[in-house]
Amino acid sequence: MTLTTPARTTNRPRVQRPHSPPESPRRRFRLDGADLSASVAVFLIALPLSLGIALATGAPLQAGLVAAAVGGIVAGRLGGSPLQVSGPAAGLTVVTAELIQLYGWRTTCAITVLAGLAQLGLSALKVARSALAVSPAIVHGMLAGIGVTIALAQLHIVLGGNPQSSAVDNALGLPAQLADTSPAALVVSALTVGLLLLWPRLPGRTGRLLRTAPAALVAVAAATAVATLAGFGVPRVDLPSWSSHALPGLPEGPFLGIAAGVLTITLVTSVQSLLSAVAVDKLAAKRAADTGAAAVPRSRLDRELAGQGAANVVSGALGGLPVAGVAVRSVANVSAGAVSRNSSILHGVWIVLAALFLVPVLDLIPLPALAALVMVVGIQMVSITHIRTVTRHREALVYVVTLAGVVFVGLLEGVGLGIAVAVAVALHRLARTRITREEKDGLHLIRIRGQLTFLAVPRLSRALHQIPPGAAVVVELDGSFMDHAAYEALHDWQAAHLSRGGTVETTGPSGGRIADAPPEDASARDHGSHSCCRPWTPWRNHQCGEQPADETRHTTGHRLASGIGAFQRDTAPLVRDELARLAREGQTPSQLFLTCADSRLVTSMITSSGPGDLFTVRNVGNLVPLPGEESGDDSVAAAIEYAVEVLRVESITVCGHSGCGAMQALLNGGPDDPPSPLRRWLRHGRPSLERMASRRHAWARISGRLPADAVEQLCLTNVVQQLEHLKAYESVARRLAEGTLTLHGMYFHVGEAQAYLLAGTDEVHSYDDVFNHVPPAAVAPAVASAAVAPEAYPGVWQAARAS
Repeated sequence: MTLTTPARTTNRPRVQRPHSPPESPRRRFRLDGADLSASVAVFLIALPLSLGIALATGAPLQAGLVAAAVGGIVAGRLGGSPLQVSGPAAGLTVVTAELIQLYGWRTTCAITVLAGLAQLGLSALKVARSALAVSPAIVHGMLAGIGVTIALAQLHIVLGGNPQSSAVDNALGLPAQLADTSPAALVVSALTVGLLLLWPRLPGRTGRLLRTAPAALVAVAAATAVATLAGFGVPRVDLPSWSSHALPGLPEGPFLGIAAGVLTITLVTSVQSLLSAVAVDKLAAKRAADTGAAAVPRSRLDRELAGQGAANVVSGALGGLPVAGVAVRSVANVSAGAVSRNSSILHGVWIVLAALFLVPVLDLIPLPALAALVMVVGIQMVSITHIRTVTRHREALVYVVTLAGVVFVGLLEGVGLGIAVAVAVALHRLARTRITREEKDGLHLIRIRGQLTFLAVPRLSRALHQIPPGAAVVVELDGSFMDHAAYEALHDWQAAHLSRGGTVETTGPSGGRIADAPPEDASARDHGSHSCCRPWTPWRNHQCGEQPADETRHTTGHRLASGIGAFQRDTAPLVRDELARLAREGQTPSQLFLTCADSRLVTSMITSSGPGDLFTVRNVGNLVPLPGEESGDDSVAAAIEYAVEVLRVESITVCGHSGCGAMQALLNGGPDDPPSPLRRWLRHGRPSLERMASRRHAWARISGRLPADAVEQLCLTNVVQQLEHLKAYESVARRLAEGTLTLHGMYFHVGEAQAYLLAGTDEVHSYDDVFNHVPPAAVAPAVASAAVAPEAYPGVWQAARAS
C-alpha cells in the first residue's frame, strides 16, 4: 500500500457535498418552517425593488418581476450558494440602461442570454475563484460609482421629471429640475425616503414588532395609500398584459458593441454574485456561531457561477433583466433564519403568483415612490465602511479613480481605470525604497525601508560605499522582500567590509539580529556574535550572548511577560487586522486537529496554519475516549460534537508524535500501579495496546524504515485506534456516510522535524487494509518484552514531503 502526501489526498472518489438538509431515501421535498417564513420576508423586499430597478433601467416593469422570479427559482435551485438570493441587481442598472438606450430592449434580452452562456462556459473552466482576485477597492469603487449614477438619475423622477442619459447630464440638469419640481411627486418621495430611514429605528417593544415588516414594503405601501387617498396626479406603475410582453430578438447592432455588452454583463454579474456568495457564507457562519444554529454548507463558487449563467439564459429568453446575486435580499434571507435553498426558490414562486394575480394592486404604486426606493439603495451603495477600509489599507486612490471613471466615463472603462491604478500603486510600493545613513558614536546605521529590489541597488550601493573601511555598521531592514540582485549587492559589500576589519550586523525593524558574521571570523567573535541566533530565536526560551549576572535569576513569570511584550510589539501589528476580521465574522475552521499536549508539538508550525484555520484539541496521549466511557469528563466528546455539528469542519486529524510519554506509561504500566488521575485517563489508551498485541492487526513501517522501538510502534498504532474511536461517534459516522467529512492520521517525529501521513485514511470504513499482515507469533513477544522484532514491520507510513 502506497502512502500519500497532503498534496495528493484528492485521489479519493469525489463525493458531492449536500446543499440542503439531509433528504429521505425517496428524496421527497422537505420544507422547513424557517425557510417558509424567510421566503415571505425576502419576497416582500424583492417585489418593490424589482419594479424599482426595472424603472431605473428603462426596461418594461414586468422585466423586473421576470428576473426576480427566475433568479429565485433557477439560480436558487441550480446555484452553489444555498442562502444567496438572486434577481435584478442595482449594480446592473447603469449597464442595462445603456444597452437599452443603444440597442433596444429585445437586443438587450439577447445580450443577457449570451452573457448567461458565457457564464456557463466560465463555470466549466473552473475559474470562479479568479474573480475574487479583483482588489476590493475596485469592487467597492465600482459599486459606489453605480450608486452615484443611480441616485442622480432617480432624483429627477423623485422631483417629478425624467432622467437624462448619463450621470453628467443628470448632474448638470439638476438645477433646472429643482426649479420645476412637482409637489405631489415630492411628497410621495419624501414619505417613502422618511419611512425607509426611520422604520428600522423604531424604538421599544412595539417598534421591534413593527420592524418585522420590511421597510421597503412599508414605505412603498404607505406612499401608495397616501397618493391614492389624496388623489395625487403622479405617474403610476403600468404593467401591460403578459400577452404583449416583449421577448428577445436577434442581436441588432455593431458586433464589437454587442460583444462589449456581453462582456460587461458577464463580468459584473459574475463578480457581484461571487463576492455576494462569499459574504453570505460569512453571515451564515456568524449566525451559527452566535445562535448555535445548524451550520450551512459553504458556497461552491463554480456551481454558483453556473447557476447564475442558467438564470441569465432563462431570464433573457423570457424577457427579463440580467440576474445576479444580490446582497440586500441575501442578508434578509440569512437574518430571517433560512436554512436551505428552498427559501430562495419559494420567494421566486411568490413573485410569480404576485405577477399573475396582484396586477391591479401593483398598478396603484406611484413611480416616484419606486424611484425614491432605488435612490436610497444607490446612496447606500456608497458605503462609509468601505471608504474607511480602503483608506486604512492605503487604496483610497484606487477607489476614487474607479468611482469617478464609472460616473464620468462608463462602467467597463471605470473598472479598467481602477485596475490600471491598482497595478500602478502596487508597482510603486514595490519600487519605493527609502535608504538613510547616519552616524552616532562611531557606529554607522543604514536604514532600509520598503521592498529591496534591483531598482534600489544603485542607491543602496551608494550609501554602503560611503562608509569608511573598518567601521562598525548596523544594517536595519524593514521590508518583506529582497530580490536576488539586492541580496548579492548587500552580501558582496558585507564580505568586502569584513575583510577590511569592519563589522556588520543586520537587524529587523525591532532591532532583532537577523544574520551574523560566520563564527570563524575573529572580528565577529570579538563583537559578541553568536551563530546560534537566527530569526526564530525570539520564539524560543533562549538568550543570545552572555547574560548579565543580574539576569540569570529570571523567573518563568519574567520570561512570560517578556514574551507577551514581544508579541504586542512585533507580532500584534501584523495580525491585528486578521484577528479583528475573525472577531467580527466568527471562526470557520476547516479541520479539527486532535493531538498530544506535549510542549514540543507546535500545531501551527507543523501545519503552516494561522488563526482560524484549526480547531485544536490537546490532551495527554492524543486520546479519543469511546462514547459513554468519559466518566464525567466530556471535554473531548464536546469538542468533537461542536466541531462536526456546529463548525462543520471538513476533516479530522489525529496526530501522534515520537517519544510520547503517555505511550511509554502505557507500555510500562501494570495492573498493580496505584490509581491516579493520569492512570485513569490513560485507560482510554488500552485499546491501542491491545490492538498492537492483536493477531488480527498488522504493524507499521515508517517511510521504508522500521520503527525504532515498541514505544514508537505504539505511538503509530494509537493514532489508528483513535481514528476507529472517532467513527463510534454518531455525528462523525453520519458525516462520514454523507461524504462530507474525512479522517486523517498523522505522526510527527520530533527529533527529525518530519511529519508522516497514514495512507488509506480516506477509506474511512476500515484501516486494516493499509497494513500487511505479519506472522502472529512475532507480535505478542515484542509487546511483552517491549522490544521490536525487525521482521514485524511492513510499511504503511510515508513522510509528508514539501510540495
